[in-house]
Amino acid sequence: MELKQLNHGQRTRLAFIDFSLEYFGEVSRSDLISRFQTGLAAATRDLAAYKQLAPTNAVLDHKARRYLRRNQFEPLFSHNPEAILTGLSQGFGDGLSFPLEPSDSCFDAVRLVHPKAEFIAAIMRAIHHRVALSCAYVSVSSGETRREIVPHSLVNNGHRWHVRAFDRQSQSFRDFVCTRFTQLALLDASISTVEGRQYDKQWNQMLELNLVPHPRIKNSLAIELDYAMQDGCLSLVVRAALAGYLLRQWNVDCSAEHVLSGAEYQLALQDSSVLAGVSGLAIAPGWQGDFS
Repeated sequence: MELKQLNHGQRTRLAFIDFSLEYFGEVSRSDLISRFQTGLAAATRDLAAYKQLAPTNAVLDHKARRYLRRNQFEPLFSHNPEAILTGLSQGFGDGLSFPLEPSDSCFDAVRLVHPKAEFIAAIMRAIHHRVALSCAYVSVSSGETRREIVPHSLVNNGHRWHVRAFDRQSQSFRDFVCTRFTQLALLDASISTVEGRQYDKQWNQMLELNLVPHPRIKNSLAIELDYAMQDGCLSLVVRAALAGYLLRQWNVDCSAEHVLSGAEYQLALQDSSVLAGVSGLAIAPGWQGDFS
């Protein structure tokens, strides 16, 4: 049996199996039935076909009635990491291995940073199974270091993807840029309760940010239209851990008196005191530090 001999529907279902094994580490007949509304017999045939095409990729856990990813796993399909991340962030994951033809009249921004598919897969499996990762990570300030992290979320900050994780070295929750890993390996051990997402205070704290046209803008109606403002204000509720990224991406003037004068500053934070106590705001334009 060869992939090219199968019809599009079956290839799509096999891509889903391949994707689930690579990114979640497991797949079952019930997953296929739920995703594709197929019958039990059809799901069994699809899993058998996948096993025939990739005999070393999965092993059946009879007790759990699920196929588990084997260490010698080699993807049967080429999963584009950007498409996978976009799909996961929007709540679906069905292989995404059959790219659409690009439009000749609608264009997205050029992306300069591209995460490796195998690293995203390892991070997703660690999140799904609530285990730690042993990794080698290169930072601008410290160079390459080895550490253990417990990831709980993948985030696009507008420029690149990073993983929010508990860092066992610093004993704190931090952000790690996905493209800066050079090695990743899952650790087969339970994590401590305090390493879980529920203990990430900055992640769980929600902020209401009220954005207004920058006071120096003469024709503020243009900005109000750009951002669909109501009564001259755009209200956003965001996680404290992500506030700095949003404010930098949209060049929001966070100074108390809105003193930034560059043409790129079309938005201002109406009340910068809402950022008091939030960490990681060095990148927020005009932010002068915490309020006491």
